[in-house]
Amino acid sequence: MSATSVQISGEGPVNVGGFRYVLWVLMFTCALNFLDRQIVNILAEPIKGEFDLTDLQLGLLTGFAFAAFHALLSIPIARFADRTNRSFVIAGSMGIWSLATAACGLAASFSQLLIARMFVGLGEAGGIAPAHALIADYAPKEKRARALAFYSIGIPLGGLLGMAMGGLVMDAYGWRTAFFIAGVPGLLLAPLLAVTVRDPRILKMAANPPVPPIPFRKALSEMLSKKAFLLVTVAGAIQMLVGFGQAAFIASFFFRVHGAALSNIASSIGTILGVAFGAAAFLGLALGLCRGVTGIAGMLIGGQVTDRIAGQGYRAYTTIPALIALLRVPIIVAALLVDDVLLALALIAAQWFFSGVGTIGGFAAIQGLVHPRSRATAAAVYALGINLIGLGVGPLVVGMLSDLIASDGRGPAEGLRWALVISSGLLIPVSLLYWAARDLISQESVS
Repeated sequence: MSATSVQISGEGPVNVGGFRYVLWVLMFTCALNFLDRQIVNILAEPIKGEFDLTDLQLGLLTGFAFAAFHALLSIPIARFADRTNRSFVIAGSMGIWSLATAACGLAASFSQLLIARMFVGLGEAGGIAPAHALIADYAPKEKRARALAFYSIGIPLGGLLGMAMGGLVMDAYGWRTAFFIAGVPGLLLAPLLAVTVRDPRILKMAANPPVPPIPFRKALSEMLSKKAFLLVTVAGAIQMLVGFGQAAFIASFFFRVHGAALSNIASSIGTILGVAFGAAAFLGLALGLCRGVTGIAGMLIGGQVTDRIAGQGYRAYTTIPALIALLRVPIIVAALLVDDVLLALALIAAQWFFSGVGTIGGFAAIQGLVHPRSRATAAAVYALGINLIGLGVGPLVVGMLSDLIASDGRGPAEGLRWALVISSGLLIPVSLLYWAARDLISQESVS
């Protein structure tokens, strides 16, 4: 693998080796981040049954319990990462969240499982933001969206692995074993990352006097002074409220609304293959492949298209997400209302594809709006909105709506269906916010 010249903070380039290797390793850390974060979604129904939970409690478990610690610690950890070796920060964080994921399988009560999920959030607070900053230092800005897109394919890949592995293991050995298995890969990858992925800023500091870190107040002031930063952050938070809120309950939706059809399809496949094959295994594989294949394709295409158009001006960073958000609304609603389970899965796959295309612009925009030495902090502030509002509030909103509609006599299946339909409408203000940032993004980008 060839060496790469990296420009740090406007100074001379640093030669570092194996940028492709670094991207691959960081992409796999992202995949494990989202595998451990989202595996609980496919396991939600048996957990709900064992602990006799409401949908609101499921929302707490799948979203807020994780997001509370994640949001609380993401900025302090990002500030620490902006001052030290970001590779070590990512590796240490991965070790914590992997152990916490395995600990979920030992929970004897809802409260114990809630606490374990909080520690997953604590660990993952040090995963994404330092990685974004590391990649932004490696990649020239004309290739930044593509590099971040490649890293971000770990999101759908983690969803694929979490859904597929979670469903198969749950059918065969139960939901607790699925948590145990999910925690193992991160414990193996963390030391490899720490030893083999170099932080170019540390190399620069070894050759020159260290540059004092930008004070947090000054970094935050820079972000808050950028209207584009505020618009993109709010849009991203609401966008993820819809995404995480629906992801937390999409498996439950299919079990409740299409349960009989899933069992019939799984039985037919099992007969053909001559093996025991349950509804959870089929749905896990189906949703995993839908999320993984289409999400990866969407992110890679989104990165290529965004960089190509952004070469003529940074407006593409928000124009593409604005158009995509509007396009997703009718696709999601159709997926929730059709009677045919296979058609519903195909439509869900289509909306995940477009979601991938529309995600990259926000990530790239944030990295270009701030000074290079504030990049991890900026990514953490952006992630604060995504995780506290998106992941923390999204599943709670969908869960509360579901319980409310179900209590009106419609039952848990229709309650969940219409809660998901209603939440899709929030993508309309997302589109308007991104559109409002189109001209500002070109004026305010600095790196």
